Amino acid sequence: MLLEYFLMIDKVESVDLGLGRLKARSVVPMESPVFEGHFPGMPLVPGVLLIETMAQASGLLLLAVKDFEAMPFLMAVDGAKMRTFVEPGAVLDIEADLEHDGSGFAVTKARITSEGKKVCDAQLKLRTMPFSEIPLAPIVRKRAEDIGLIDAIAAAR
Repeated sequence: MLLEYFLMIDKVESVDLGLGRLKARSVVPMESPVFEGHFPGMPLVPGVLLIETMAQASGLLLLAVKDFEAMPFLMAVDGAKMRTFVEPGAVLDIEADLEHDGSGFAVTKARITSEGKKVCDAQLKLRTMPFSEIPLAPIVRKRAEDIGLIDAIAAAR
């Protein structure tokens, strides 16, 4: 996890295309410039970055389900709940479940736990745009390879 670069997912653990579920894992770095201001003397991962982590897991799920045909963009966050603080060194287990996909929009439910304890959860709405309309496909596919999404998709088939 590189907070300052918004690289929130370290590894995709599994994808279940039939259930529409993705599981991923990240380790919060011990040091990051983010912690210099949030908060001095009590470093905590900002809630917005936890939401971004859930959004990225949801986006990876959609990439898998859509076989890399469309790029997901976060459009709305509903019912977000932060349940505890996340400190440097925490191991985060991230899950995203697909609730709806159609007409260029998708809805997921995502959650993060750490050591079996709830960290946060939310319903996320994403817009999907065909890669033919935006020039991001090579960058997104490379990142997906780096974190194991391609291997997880292959294992799911």
